[in-house]
Amino acid sequence: MPKNEGELCPLSLTLSNSSTENISMPEDSVKNGELIRSSGVVSLLTMVSRVFGLLRDVVIANVFGSGAGADAFFVALRIPNLFRRLFAEGAFSQAFVPVLSAYRERRTRSEVRLLVSRVSGTLGLSLLLITILGVLGAEYIMRIFAFGYVYHAETEKLALATEMLRLTFPYLLLISLTAFAGAILNTYGRFAVPAFTPVLLNLSLIVCVIALRPYLDQPIMALAWAVLVAGVAQLTMQLPFLAKEDLLVAPTIHTKDPGVRRILTLMLPALFGVSVGQINILLDTVLASFLETGTLSWLWYSDRLLELPLGIFAIAIATVILPGLSQDHATASKQQFSHTLNWALRLVCLLGLPASAALIYLSDELIATLFFHGAMTERDVTMSGLALAAYGTGLLGHMLVKVLLPGYFARQDTSTPVKFGVIALFSNMILNLALIWHFKHAGLALATSFSAFINAGLLVYGLKSSGVLVFEAEWGRFFFRILIATLIMLSIVSLITPNIENWFEFGNLERVLRILFICFVGIGFYIIGLLVLGIKVNQVIR
Repeated sequence: MPKNEGELCPLSLTLSNSSTENISMPEDSVKNGELIRSSGVVSLLTMVSRVFGLLRDVVIANVFGSGAGADAFFVALRIPNLFRRLFAEGAFSQAFVPVLSAYRERRTRSEVRLLVSRVSGTLGLSLLLITILGVLGAEYIMRIFAFGYVYHAETEKLALATEMLRLTFPYLLLISLTAFAGAILNTYGRFAVPAFTPVLLNLSLIVCVIALRPYLDQPIMALAWAVLVAGVAQLTMQLPFLAKEDLLVAPTIHTKDPGVRRILTLMLPALFGVSVGQINILLDTVLASFLETGTLSWLWYSDRLLELPLGIFAIAIATVILPGLSQDHATASKQQFSHTLNWALRLVCLLGLPASAALIYLSDELIATLFFHGAMTERDVTMSGLALAAYGTGLLGHMLVKVLLPGYFARQDTSTPVKFGVIALFSNMILNLALIWHFKHAGLALATSFSAFINAGLLVYGLKSSGVLVFEAEWGRFFFRILIATLIMLSIVSLITPNIENWFEFGNLERVLRILFICFVGIGFYIIGLLVLGIKVNQVIR
């Protein structure tokens, strides 16, 4: 298969079917190198996106704080985001990439173009109809997902959220088509452009808050307009790169096409299974709407910090291993399939455990450093910090889910994750109701964290039972040493971190410098702890 010059293309590697170790290992090493470089590209650009995302949230917190307007916007954004995860980078991408990979391996270029044309037409029409219904029925949708506003007769808040939803809902159509284009580019080894695209949303929000807000009767509406502008920009950016791959084709509708039917067959159960986390978040939103004003904002700001390590590490790794796993399955390379999953899980544990510990221990300090200025109050910081600590508890669980799901979708198995997702979803609902009474908004975050671990455990069980995941040697010892290194890191961090009361008295620059110093010291001692315990990070990566 041709490989475009200057592009990372793990799919272009042809795996050997030989069972002799001395023949297969060199090709495994080449593939691992491609995965590492691809992960690095996606991680770097995702980190850029997440940094701009934090800057965006800093601007929003500074201007709007945690008031009723901010709560209304976060509800209005979360609703299309759920459908985006369902129809875009969630179920659709997970069903589409394996089928497109198989077409690329076994079919002619014209057949691939025809598949892209028919899928884009079918997907586009479906999304257009859903978008029209969403805009027309915005008030009824908002009454469901923010029922607490109805219950407490907060009519102004409900009206504002509804008006915003009419602007944010079309983002579903635009970002889903953007994700469709990104899935094609990922399959052809072009990971950089799709990974950079989310930056445009963050830039749009920042620019509109600063430039558009003064000209609106309701300044908070600048955020809703920014989402719509970003959707247009994100889709437009992908098109030239599709054209470069000769895959920018006119959409056609042909639901009886075998490829389209196969994608729909895989997608329908995955609609639920891959988006359990998003459904959980929306359940949190419904319950949070019954709590005091500011609750949704506290959950939003803390969730954004959770997304930073999740996006940089887990989502990046999952993005690049799905095409590789799909090819492993297509070429019946069972040993390499298991090896790739082991590599991803080791890397997630190596990065996820200390990141989780840091989010829990430094929750108040991180929130204060980023958001404590402008309209944000000390109480907002404390409440957001509680939510961040609760969300941080489940970071490793969320990361494991992200890298385990491709192990199913690469084999075109979408029904098993659905079964496990149902169990995790009902667990989350029960935990929500059990924890919200005493822990309020932090209880909602804790329930989400616990359900993530339940989901991850079930996914591991399913992969092991099917024989496609065989844990390699010394997994227990490896995890124990990571745990010890994390405890060493925390002990040092605890010695150099001032009390939160003192943190409130620091200036903005001093808070930033202190948190950077604490983070660098913590990372340094974590690495030292790993080395003392016999873990060499570069060997784990290789």
